[in-house]
Amino acid sequence: MKLLSLFLLLISFLDAKTLSRTQVIMSTFVTITTNERDADFITDGFEIIKEVEMSLSSYNPDAKIYQLNKNRHVKLDSLSHEALLLSKKYYLQTDGYFDITVGSITKDLYRFGENEHIASLDELAGANVDFGALRFNEKEAFLEEGVKVDLGGMGKGFGVDKAAEYFRSKNAKSAVIAASGDIRCISLCRIEVQDPLKEDDVLLSFETLEDDMGITTSGNYNRYVASTKNNHLIDPKAKKPQSLFVSITLVSHLLSSDLDAYATAASVMPLKKAYRFLDSLEVGYIVLQSDGKLVVSKNISEFTKNLLIRDTLKKQP
Repeated sequence: MKLLSLFLLLISFLDAKTLSRTQVIMSTFVTITTNERDADFITDGFEIIKEVEMSLSSYNPDAKIYQLNKNRHVKLDSLSHEALLLSKKYYLQTDGYFDITVGSITKDLYRFGENEHIASLDELAGANVDFGALRFNEKEAFLEEGVKVDLGGMGKGFGVDKAAEYFRSKNAKSAVIAASGDIRCISLCRIEVQDPLKEDDVLLSFETLEDDMGITTSGNYNRYVASTKNNHLIDPKAKKPQSLFVSITLVSHLLSSDLDAYATAASVMPLKKAYRFLDSLEVGYIVLQSDGKLVVSKNISEFTKNLLIRDTLKKQP
């Protein structure tokens, strides 16, 4: 299993020295970078993301979503309720391609990390993926038998958003919160995206055009079993891993949870539908298809500047 890597460098917007700390939260490396003046807020930022994990995790027995999957009913807290509301919005916006009930596949049939397992065609065909099996209100949620919820398609972005809210409330002017492929630049920053086809190389780099922008990359090289053909990005309609896209990078002022969910959904859509969907959003995008074609949105200059792409891959018109 390979972990998705986005290399992040801060540029000259920070007048003071910068301080960066990293912890493992939500099964990934979370890094918070700020200037020395705001360094006292970093610990609280990590604690907020840990609170999100304790609500949305499908692995921790104390988490609300774990309990929902196990007991079919759970009393919700404010974080889990908000995340489920957002997930319903994404489900509707994406024509069902963002569906958190793929948990019956991602949690039971494909197992990543320890005790890896590759699902058979018969197992996939029999998987129960049905958003209608999930019912919830502000206080509680119910889930029908055979269905499981997996918030991995938006959870990290959601955690980043909550930490960013805290830094804004403290009037922090220079902070970056990065949870693997989900990054929030409260101030200007420079981003380098790993080349998924060539380890330890950079596919592209750019600078954010304005303050408070989100960057999300979803890729089939993030988590997989044996090969990227068995990746964690599951098409909920076909009930199998996606195969058309290597990576999708989105840049926008939208919430990081939005970008996380939209990148996840676009990754599992048919090719033309994915581009129609992305073009309907207020985002800039950079997409590497499985056939090696690199596609950059026409509006990318509205969100980035100084975009550089590795010479061996040419930008498409």
